[in-house]
Parts: sequence; C-alpha cells; structure tokens
Amino acid sequence: MTNPHQQLINTKRWVIKIGSALLTRDGEGLDLNRIRWLTGEIAFLREQGKEIVLVTSGSVAAGMQQLGWTERPHALHQLQSAASVGQMGLIQAYAAECKKHDIHTAQILLTHSDLSDRGRYLNARSVLHSLLELGVLPVVNENDTIATEEIRFGDNDTLAAMTANLVEAEVLVILTDQDGLFDSDPRNNPEARMIAASAASNPALDDMAGEGTGSLGRGGMATKLLAARRAARSGAATVILSGKEPENLRHLASGMGIGTLLWPDDEPMPARQQWLLGHQPKGRVILDDGAVSVIRQEGRSVLPVGIQLVEGQFVRGELVVCCDSSGKEIARGLVNYNFDEASRLMGHASSEIEQLLGYVDEPELIHRDNLVVTS
Repeated sequence: MTNPHQQLINTKRWVIKIGSALLTRDGEGLDLNRIRWLTGEIAFLREQGKEIVLVTSGSVAAGMQQLGWTERPHALHQLQSAASVGQMGLIQAYAAECKKHDIHTAQILLTHSDLSDRGRYLNARSVLHSLLELGVLPVVNENDTIATEEIRFGDNDTLAAMTANLVEAEVLVILTDQDGLFDSDPRNNPEARMIAASAASNPALDDMAGEGTGSLGRGGMATKLLAARRAARSGAATVILSGKEPENLRHLASGMGIGTLLWPDDEPMPARQQWLLGHQPKGRVILDDGAVSVIRQEGRSVLPVGIQLVEGQFVRGELVVCCDSSGKEIARGLVNYNFDEASRLMGHASSEIEQLLGYVDEPELIHRDNLVVTS
C-alpha cells in the first residue's frame, strides 16, 4: 500500500493522548482554545463512528499557574500539590467543552499500582469498556496527587500506551508539538527528515528518538517510541502527530499521510502477558544456560535448580526479571516465594523445597502461566 495511513480509515477505537506542552500557554496556565479545538475534533471523530478514550496531561502545569510557580518543582509533595490544584480546572474545562457537543465525560485517575494489581487492573478495564459502551468519553490522567516515586508512570505517553492495551484500542494517537518523529532533531537540523511510517520495533528508530524533556512535561520522543512499542503488544498502531494543526485528527482519520505511523509487526500478546509486562520488577534472578534454553525454546517454568543468583527484595506474587548469565533479560514473571526463600532454594531440586523451608507451596519459583518471555 502506497500510503499506510489508509489503514486507519476503518479503525474504530482510538486512544488520544495530549501533553502539557500543548495544553498550556508557555507556562501561563491552560490553553482553553486548544481544549476547545480538541473536544471539537473528538466530537467529529465520534460522529464518524469512532470510540475515543482521551489521555490528558496538564494538571501539574495548570496547578503551577494557579499557584504562581514559573518552574516545575522537583519535590514530590510539591508536584502532588500542584496536581491536586490543577486537576479541578483541567477536568472542568474538558467537561464544559464536551457538554457543548452533548458528550458526557468521566474522569479516570490511575497509578502504576492500579495496573500492577490484577484485581484493580481488571476493574479499570471493565469500567473503561463500560463507559465506551455507554457512549461516555473517558478522560484518563495519572493520579499525580497520590502517586509516589515508586508507582508513578513517569510520563503520560506510558499511561496512554497502557490504556490502549487496557481497552484493546486499534490506534494510539500521541499529540505533540512536533509534526512527527524525525531522523534528527528538526530544531537543530533544518535538513531533518520526518519518518512517515515504520514498524514500531525498528531498532533504527532508537537513535532518531534520542532523549529530551520540556520544562512542563516529562516525556520526549524516546518515551513516545517506547509507548508505541508497548501499544503494539495489543496490536495497536501508534501515530505521533502535531497537535498544533486544527484539523489534523480528522485528516488522520480520513487516511491522509500525516504524522509518523508506527505499526505493530508482531502478533498481539494475550492480555495476561501484557499485564505481566506492565509491572515494575522488584528484583531479578540469574539463570544457568540450561534454564534459559528450556524457557526460551519450550516455554517451561522457572525451577529453583536453574537459579544461580537472586537479587532485590520481593515477596510472593511480585514481578522479577529473569536474566541469563551475562545479565541479559530473557523473561519476566511472578514469583511463588519471597527473596529469602528463593535465595535458600537456588540451585536445589524442587523435591528439596520442603526440607529446606519446612513446607512446600509450589514446585516452581515461577510457573509458566505467570511468565512472559521477552527476548
């Protein structure tokens, strides 16, 4: 197909993410005209039969303006305070503009721990699906008011990708202040060329994305690329698109070749594996070559006998990274034993567990149903 963007015409469920750089007027508070434009575009897309979930930044930036702060604070309690102040105005602005289009809105605040806990993950998934069935526009944001350094997403690009996984979206649109992903920084290189389309997994994109954060936001192109790869796990295509052009979203929906399209080139992962990959690991185990081989080739469980080293502090049910002897990650999974127990079991046969611990819970350190191979 000459224009791969044509594939977006018949898609139905979109997650649209907009960041702080677009939602604020150079640090002077919320840009209500931008919110008015965005809600108008969402209304248009809904009239075309698309289901939309909006992931928004802006609560911290809005709170900074209301508190008279000119620089983003570093202290977590100050960020939380700004978010709690700004969240009110941000959601009120969306609700007021959506009401003009007869669109009901619902606020969804999430933390990483919400999606790491299996029960809360399933609850969030059910609520989002229910809201879409009811024709309500879910407005999703990180719960900055209560998040801590250990559980915060770090940027709403990641939150948007995880939301795309949650609702099984076909398209993730990341609105930014750039036209798309370029092969070099267009702000420094006038010869920079925009990438029209590529597989999300293309390793050549890593150098192009680079790093970078703004004074208001936390994510640069590198986080957007990582988000595209995360979204691809559930089969979603990602478009990095300028949010400065008034009709870009409707043009994108019509198949126009704008922005950078990053398509998934692997089979979608089962939902449970996506959930496992959404966890923050609490430790890691180093495996011998034999264990690595059977895990990669046969999808077998991780047994204590194949463990060479245990690191970190984790309890039963938490996620650990499984690495080969060189330290390269090969899998991730939920452990059946805590750190102290795993340390005592490493290198021993499963038949020795009761003798070593005084009891036996499971013969595996990580059962294959709770394991996902990553390389």
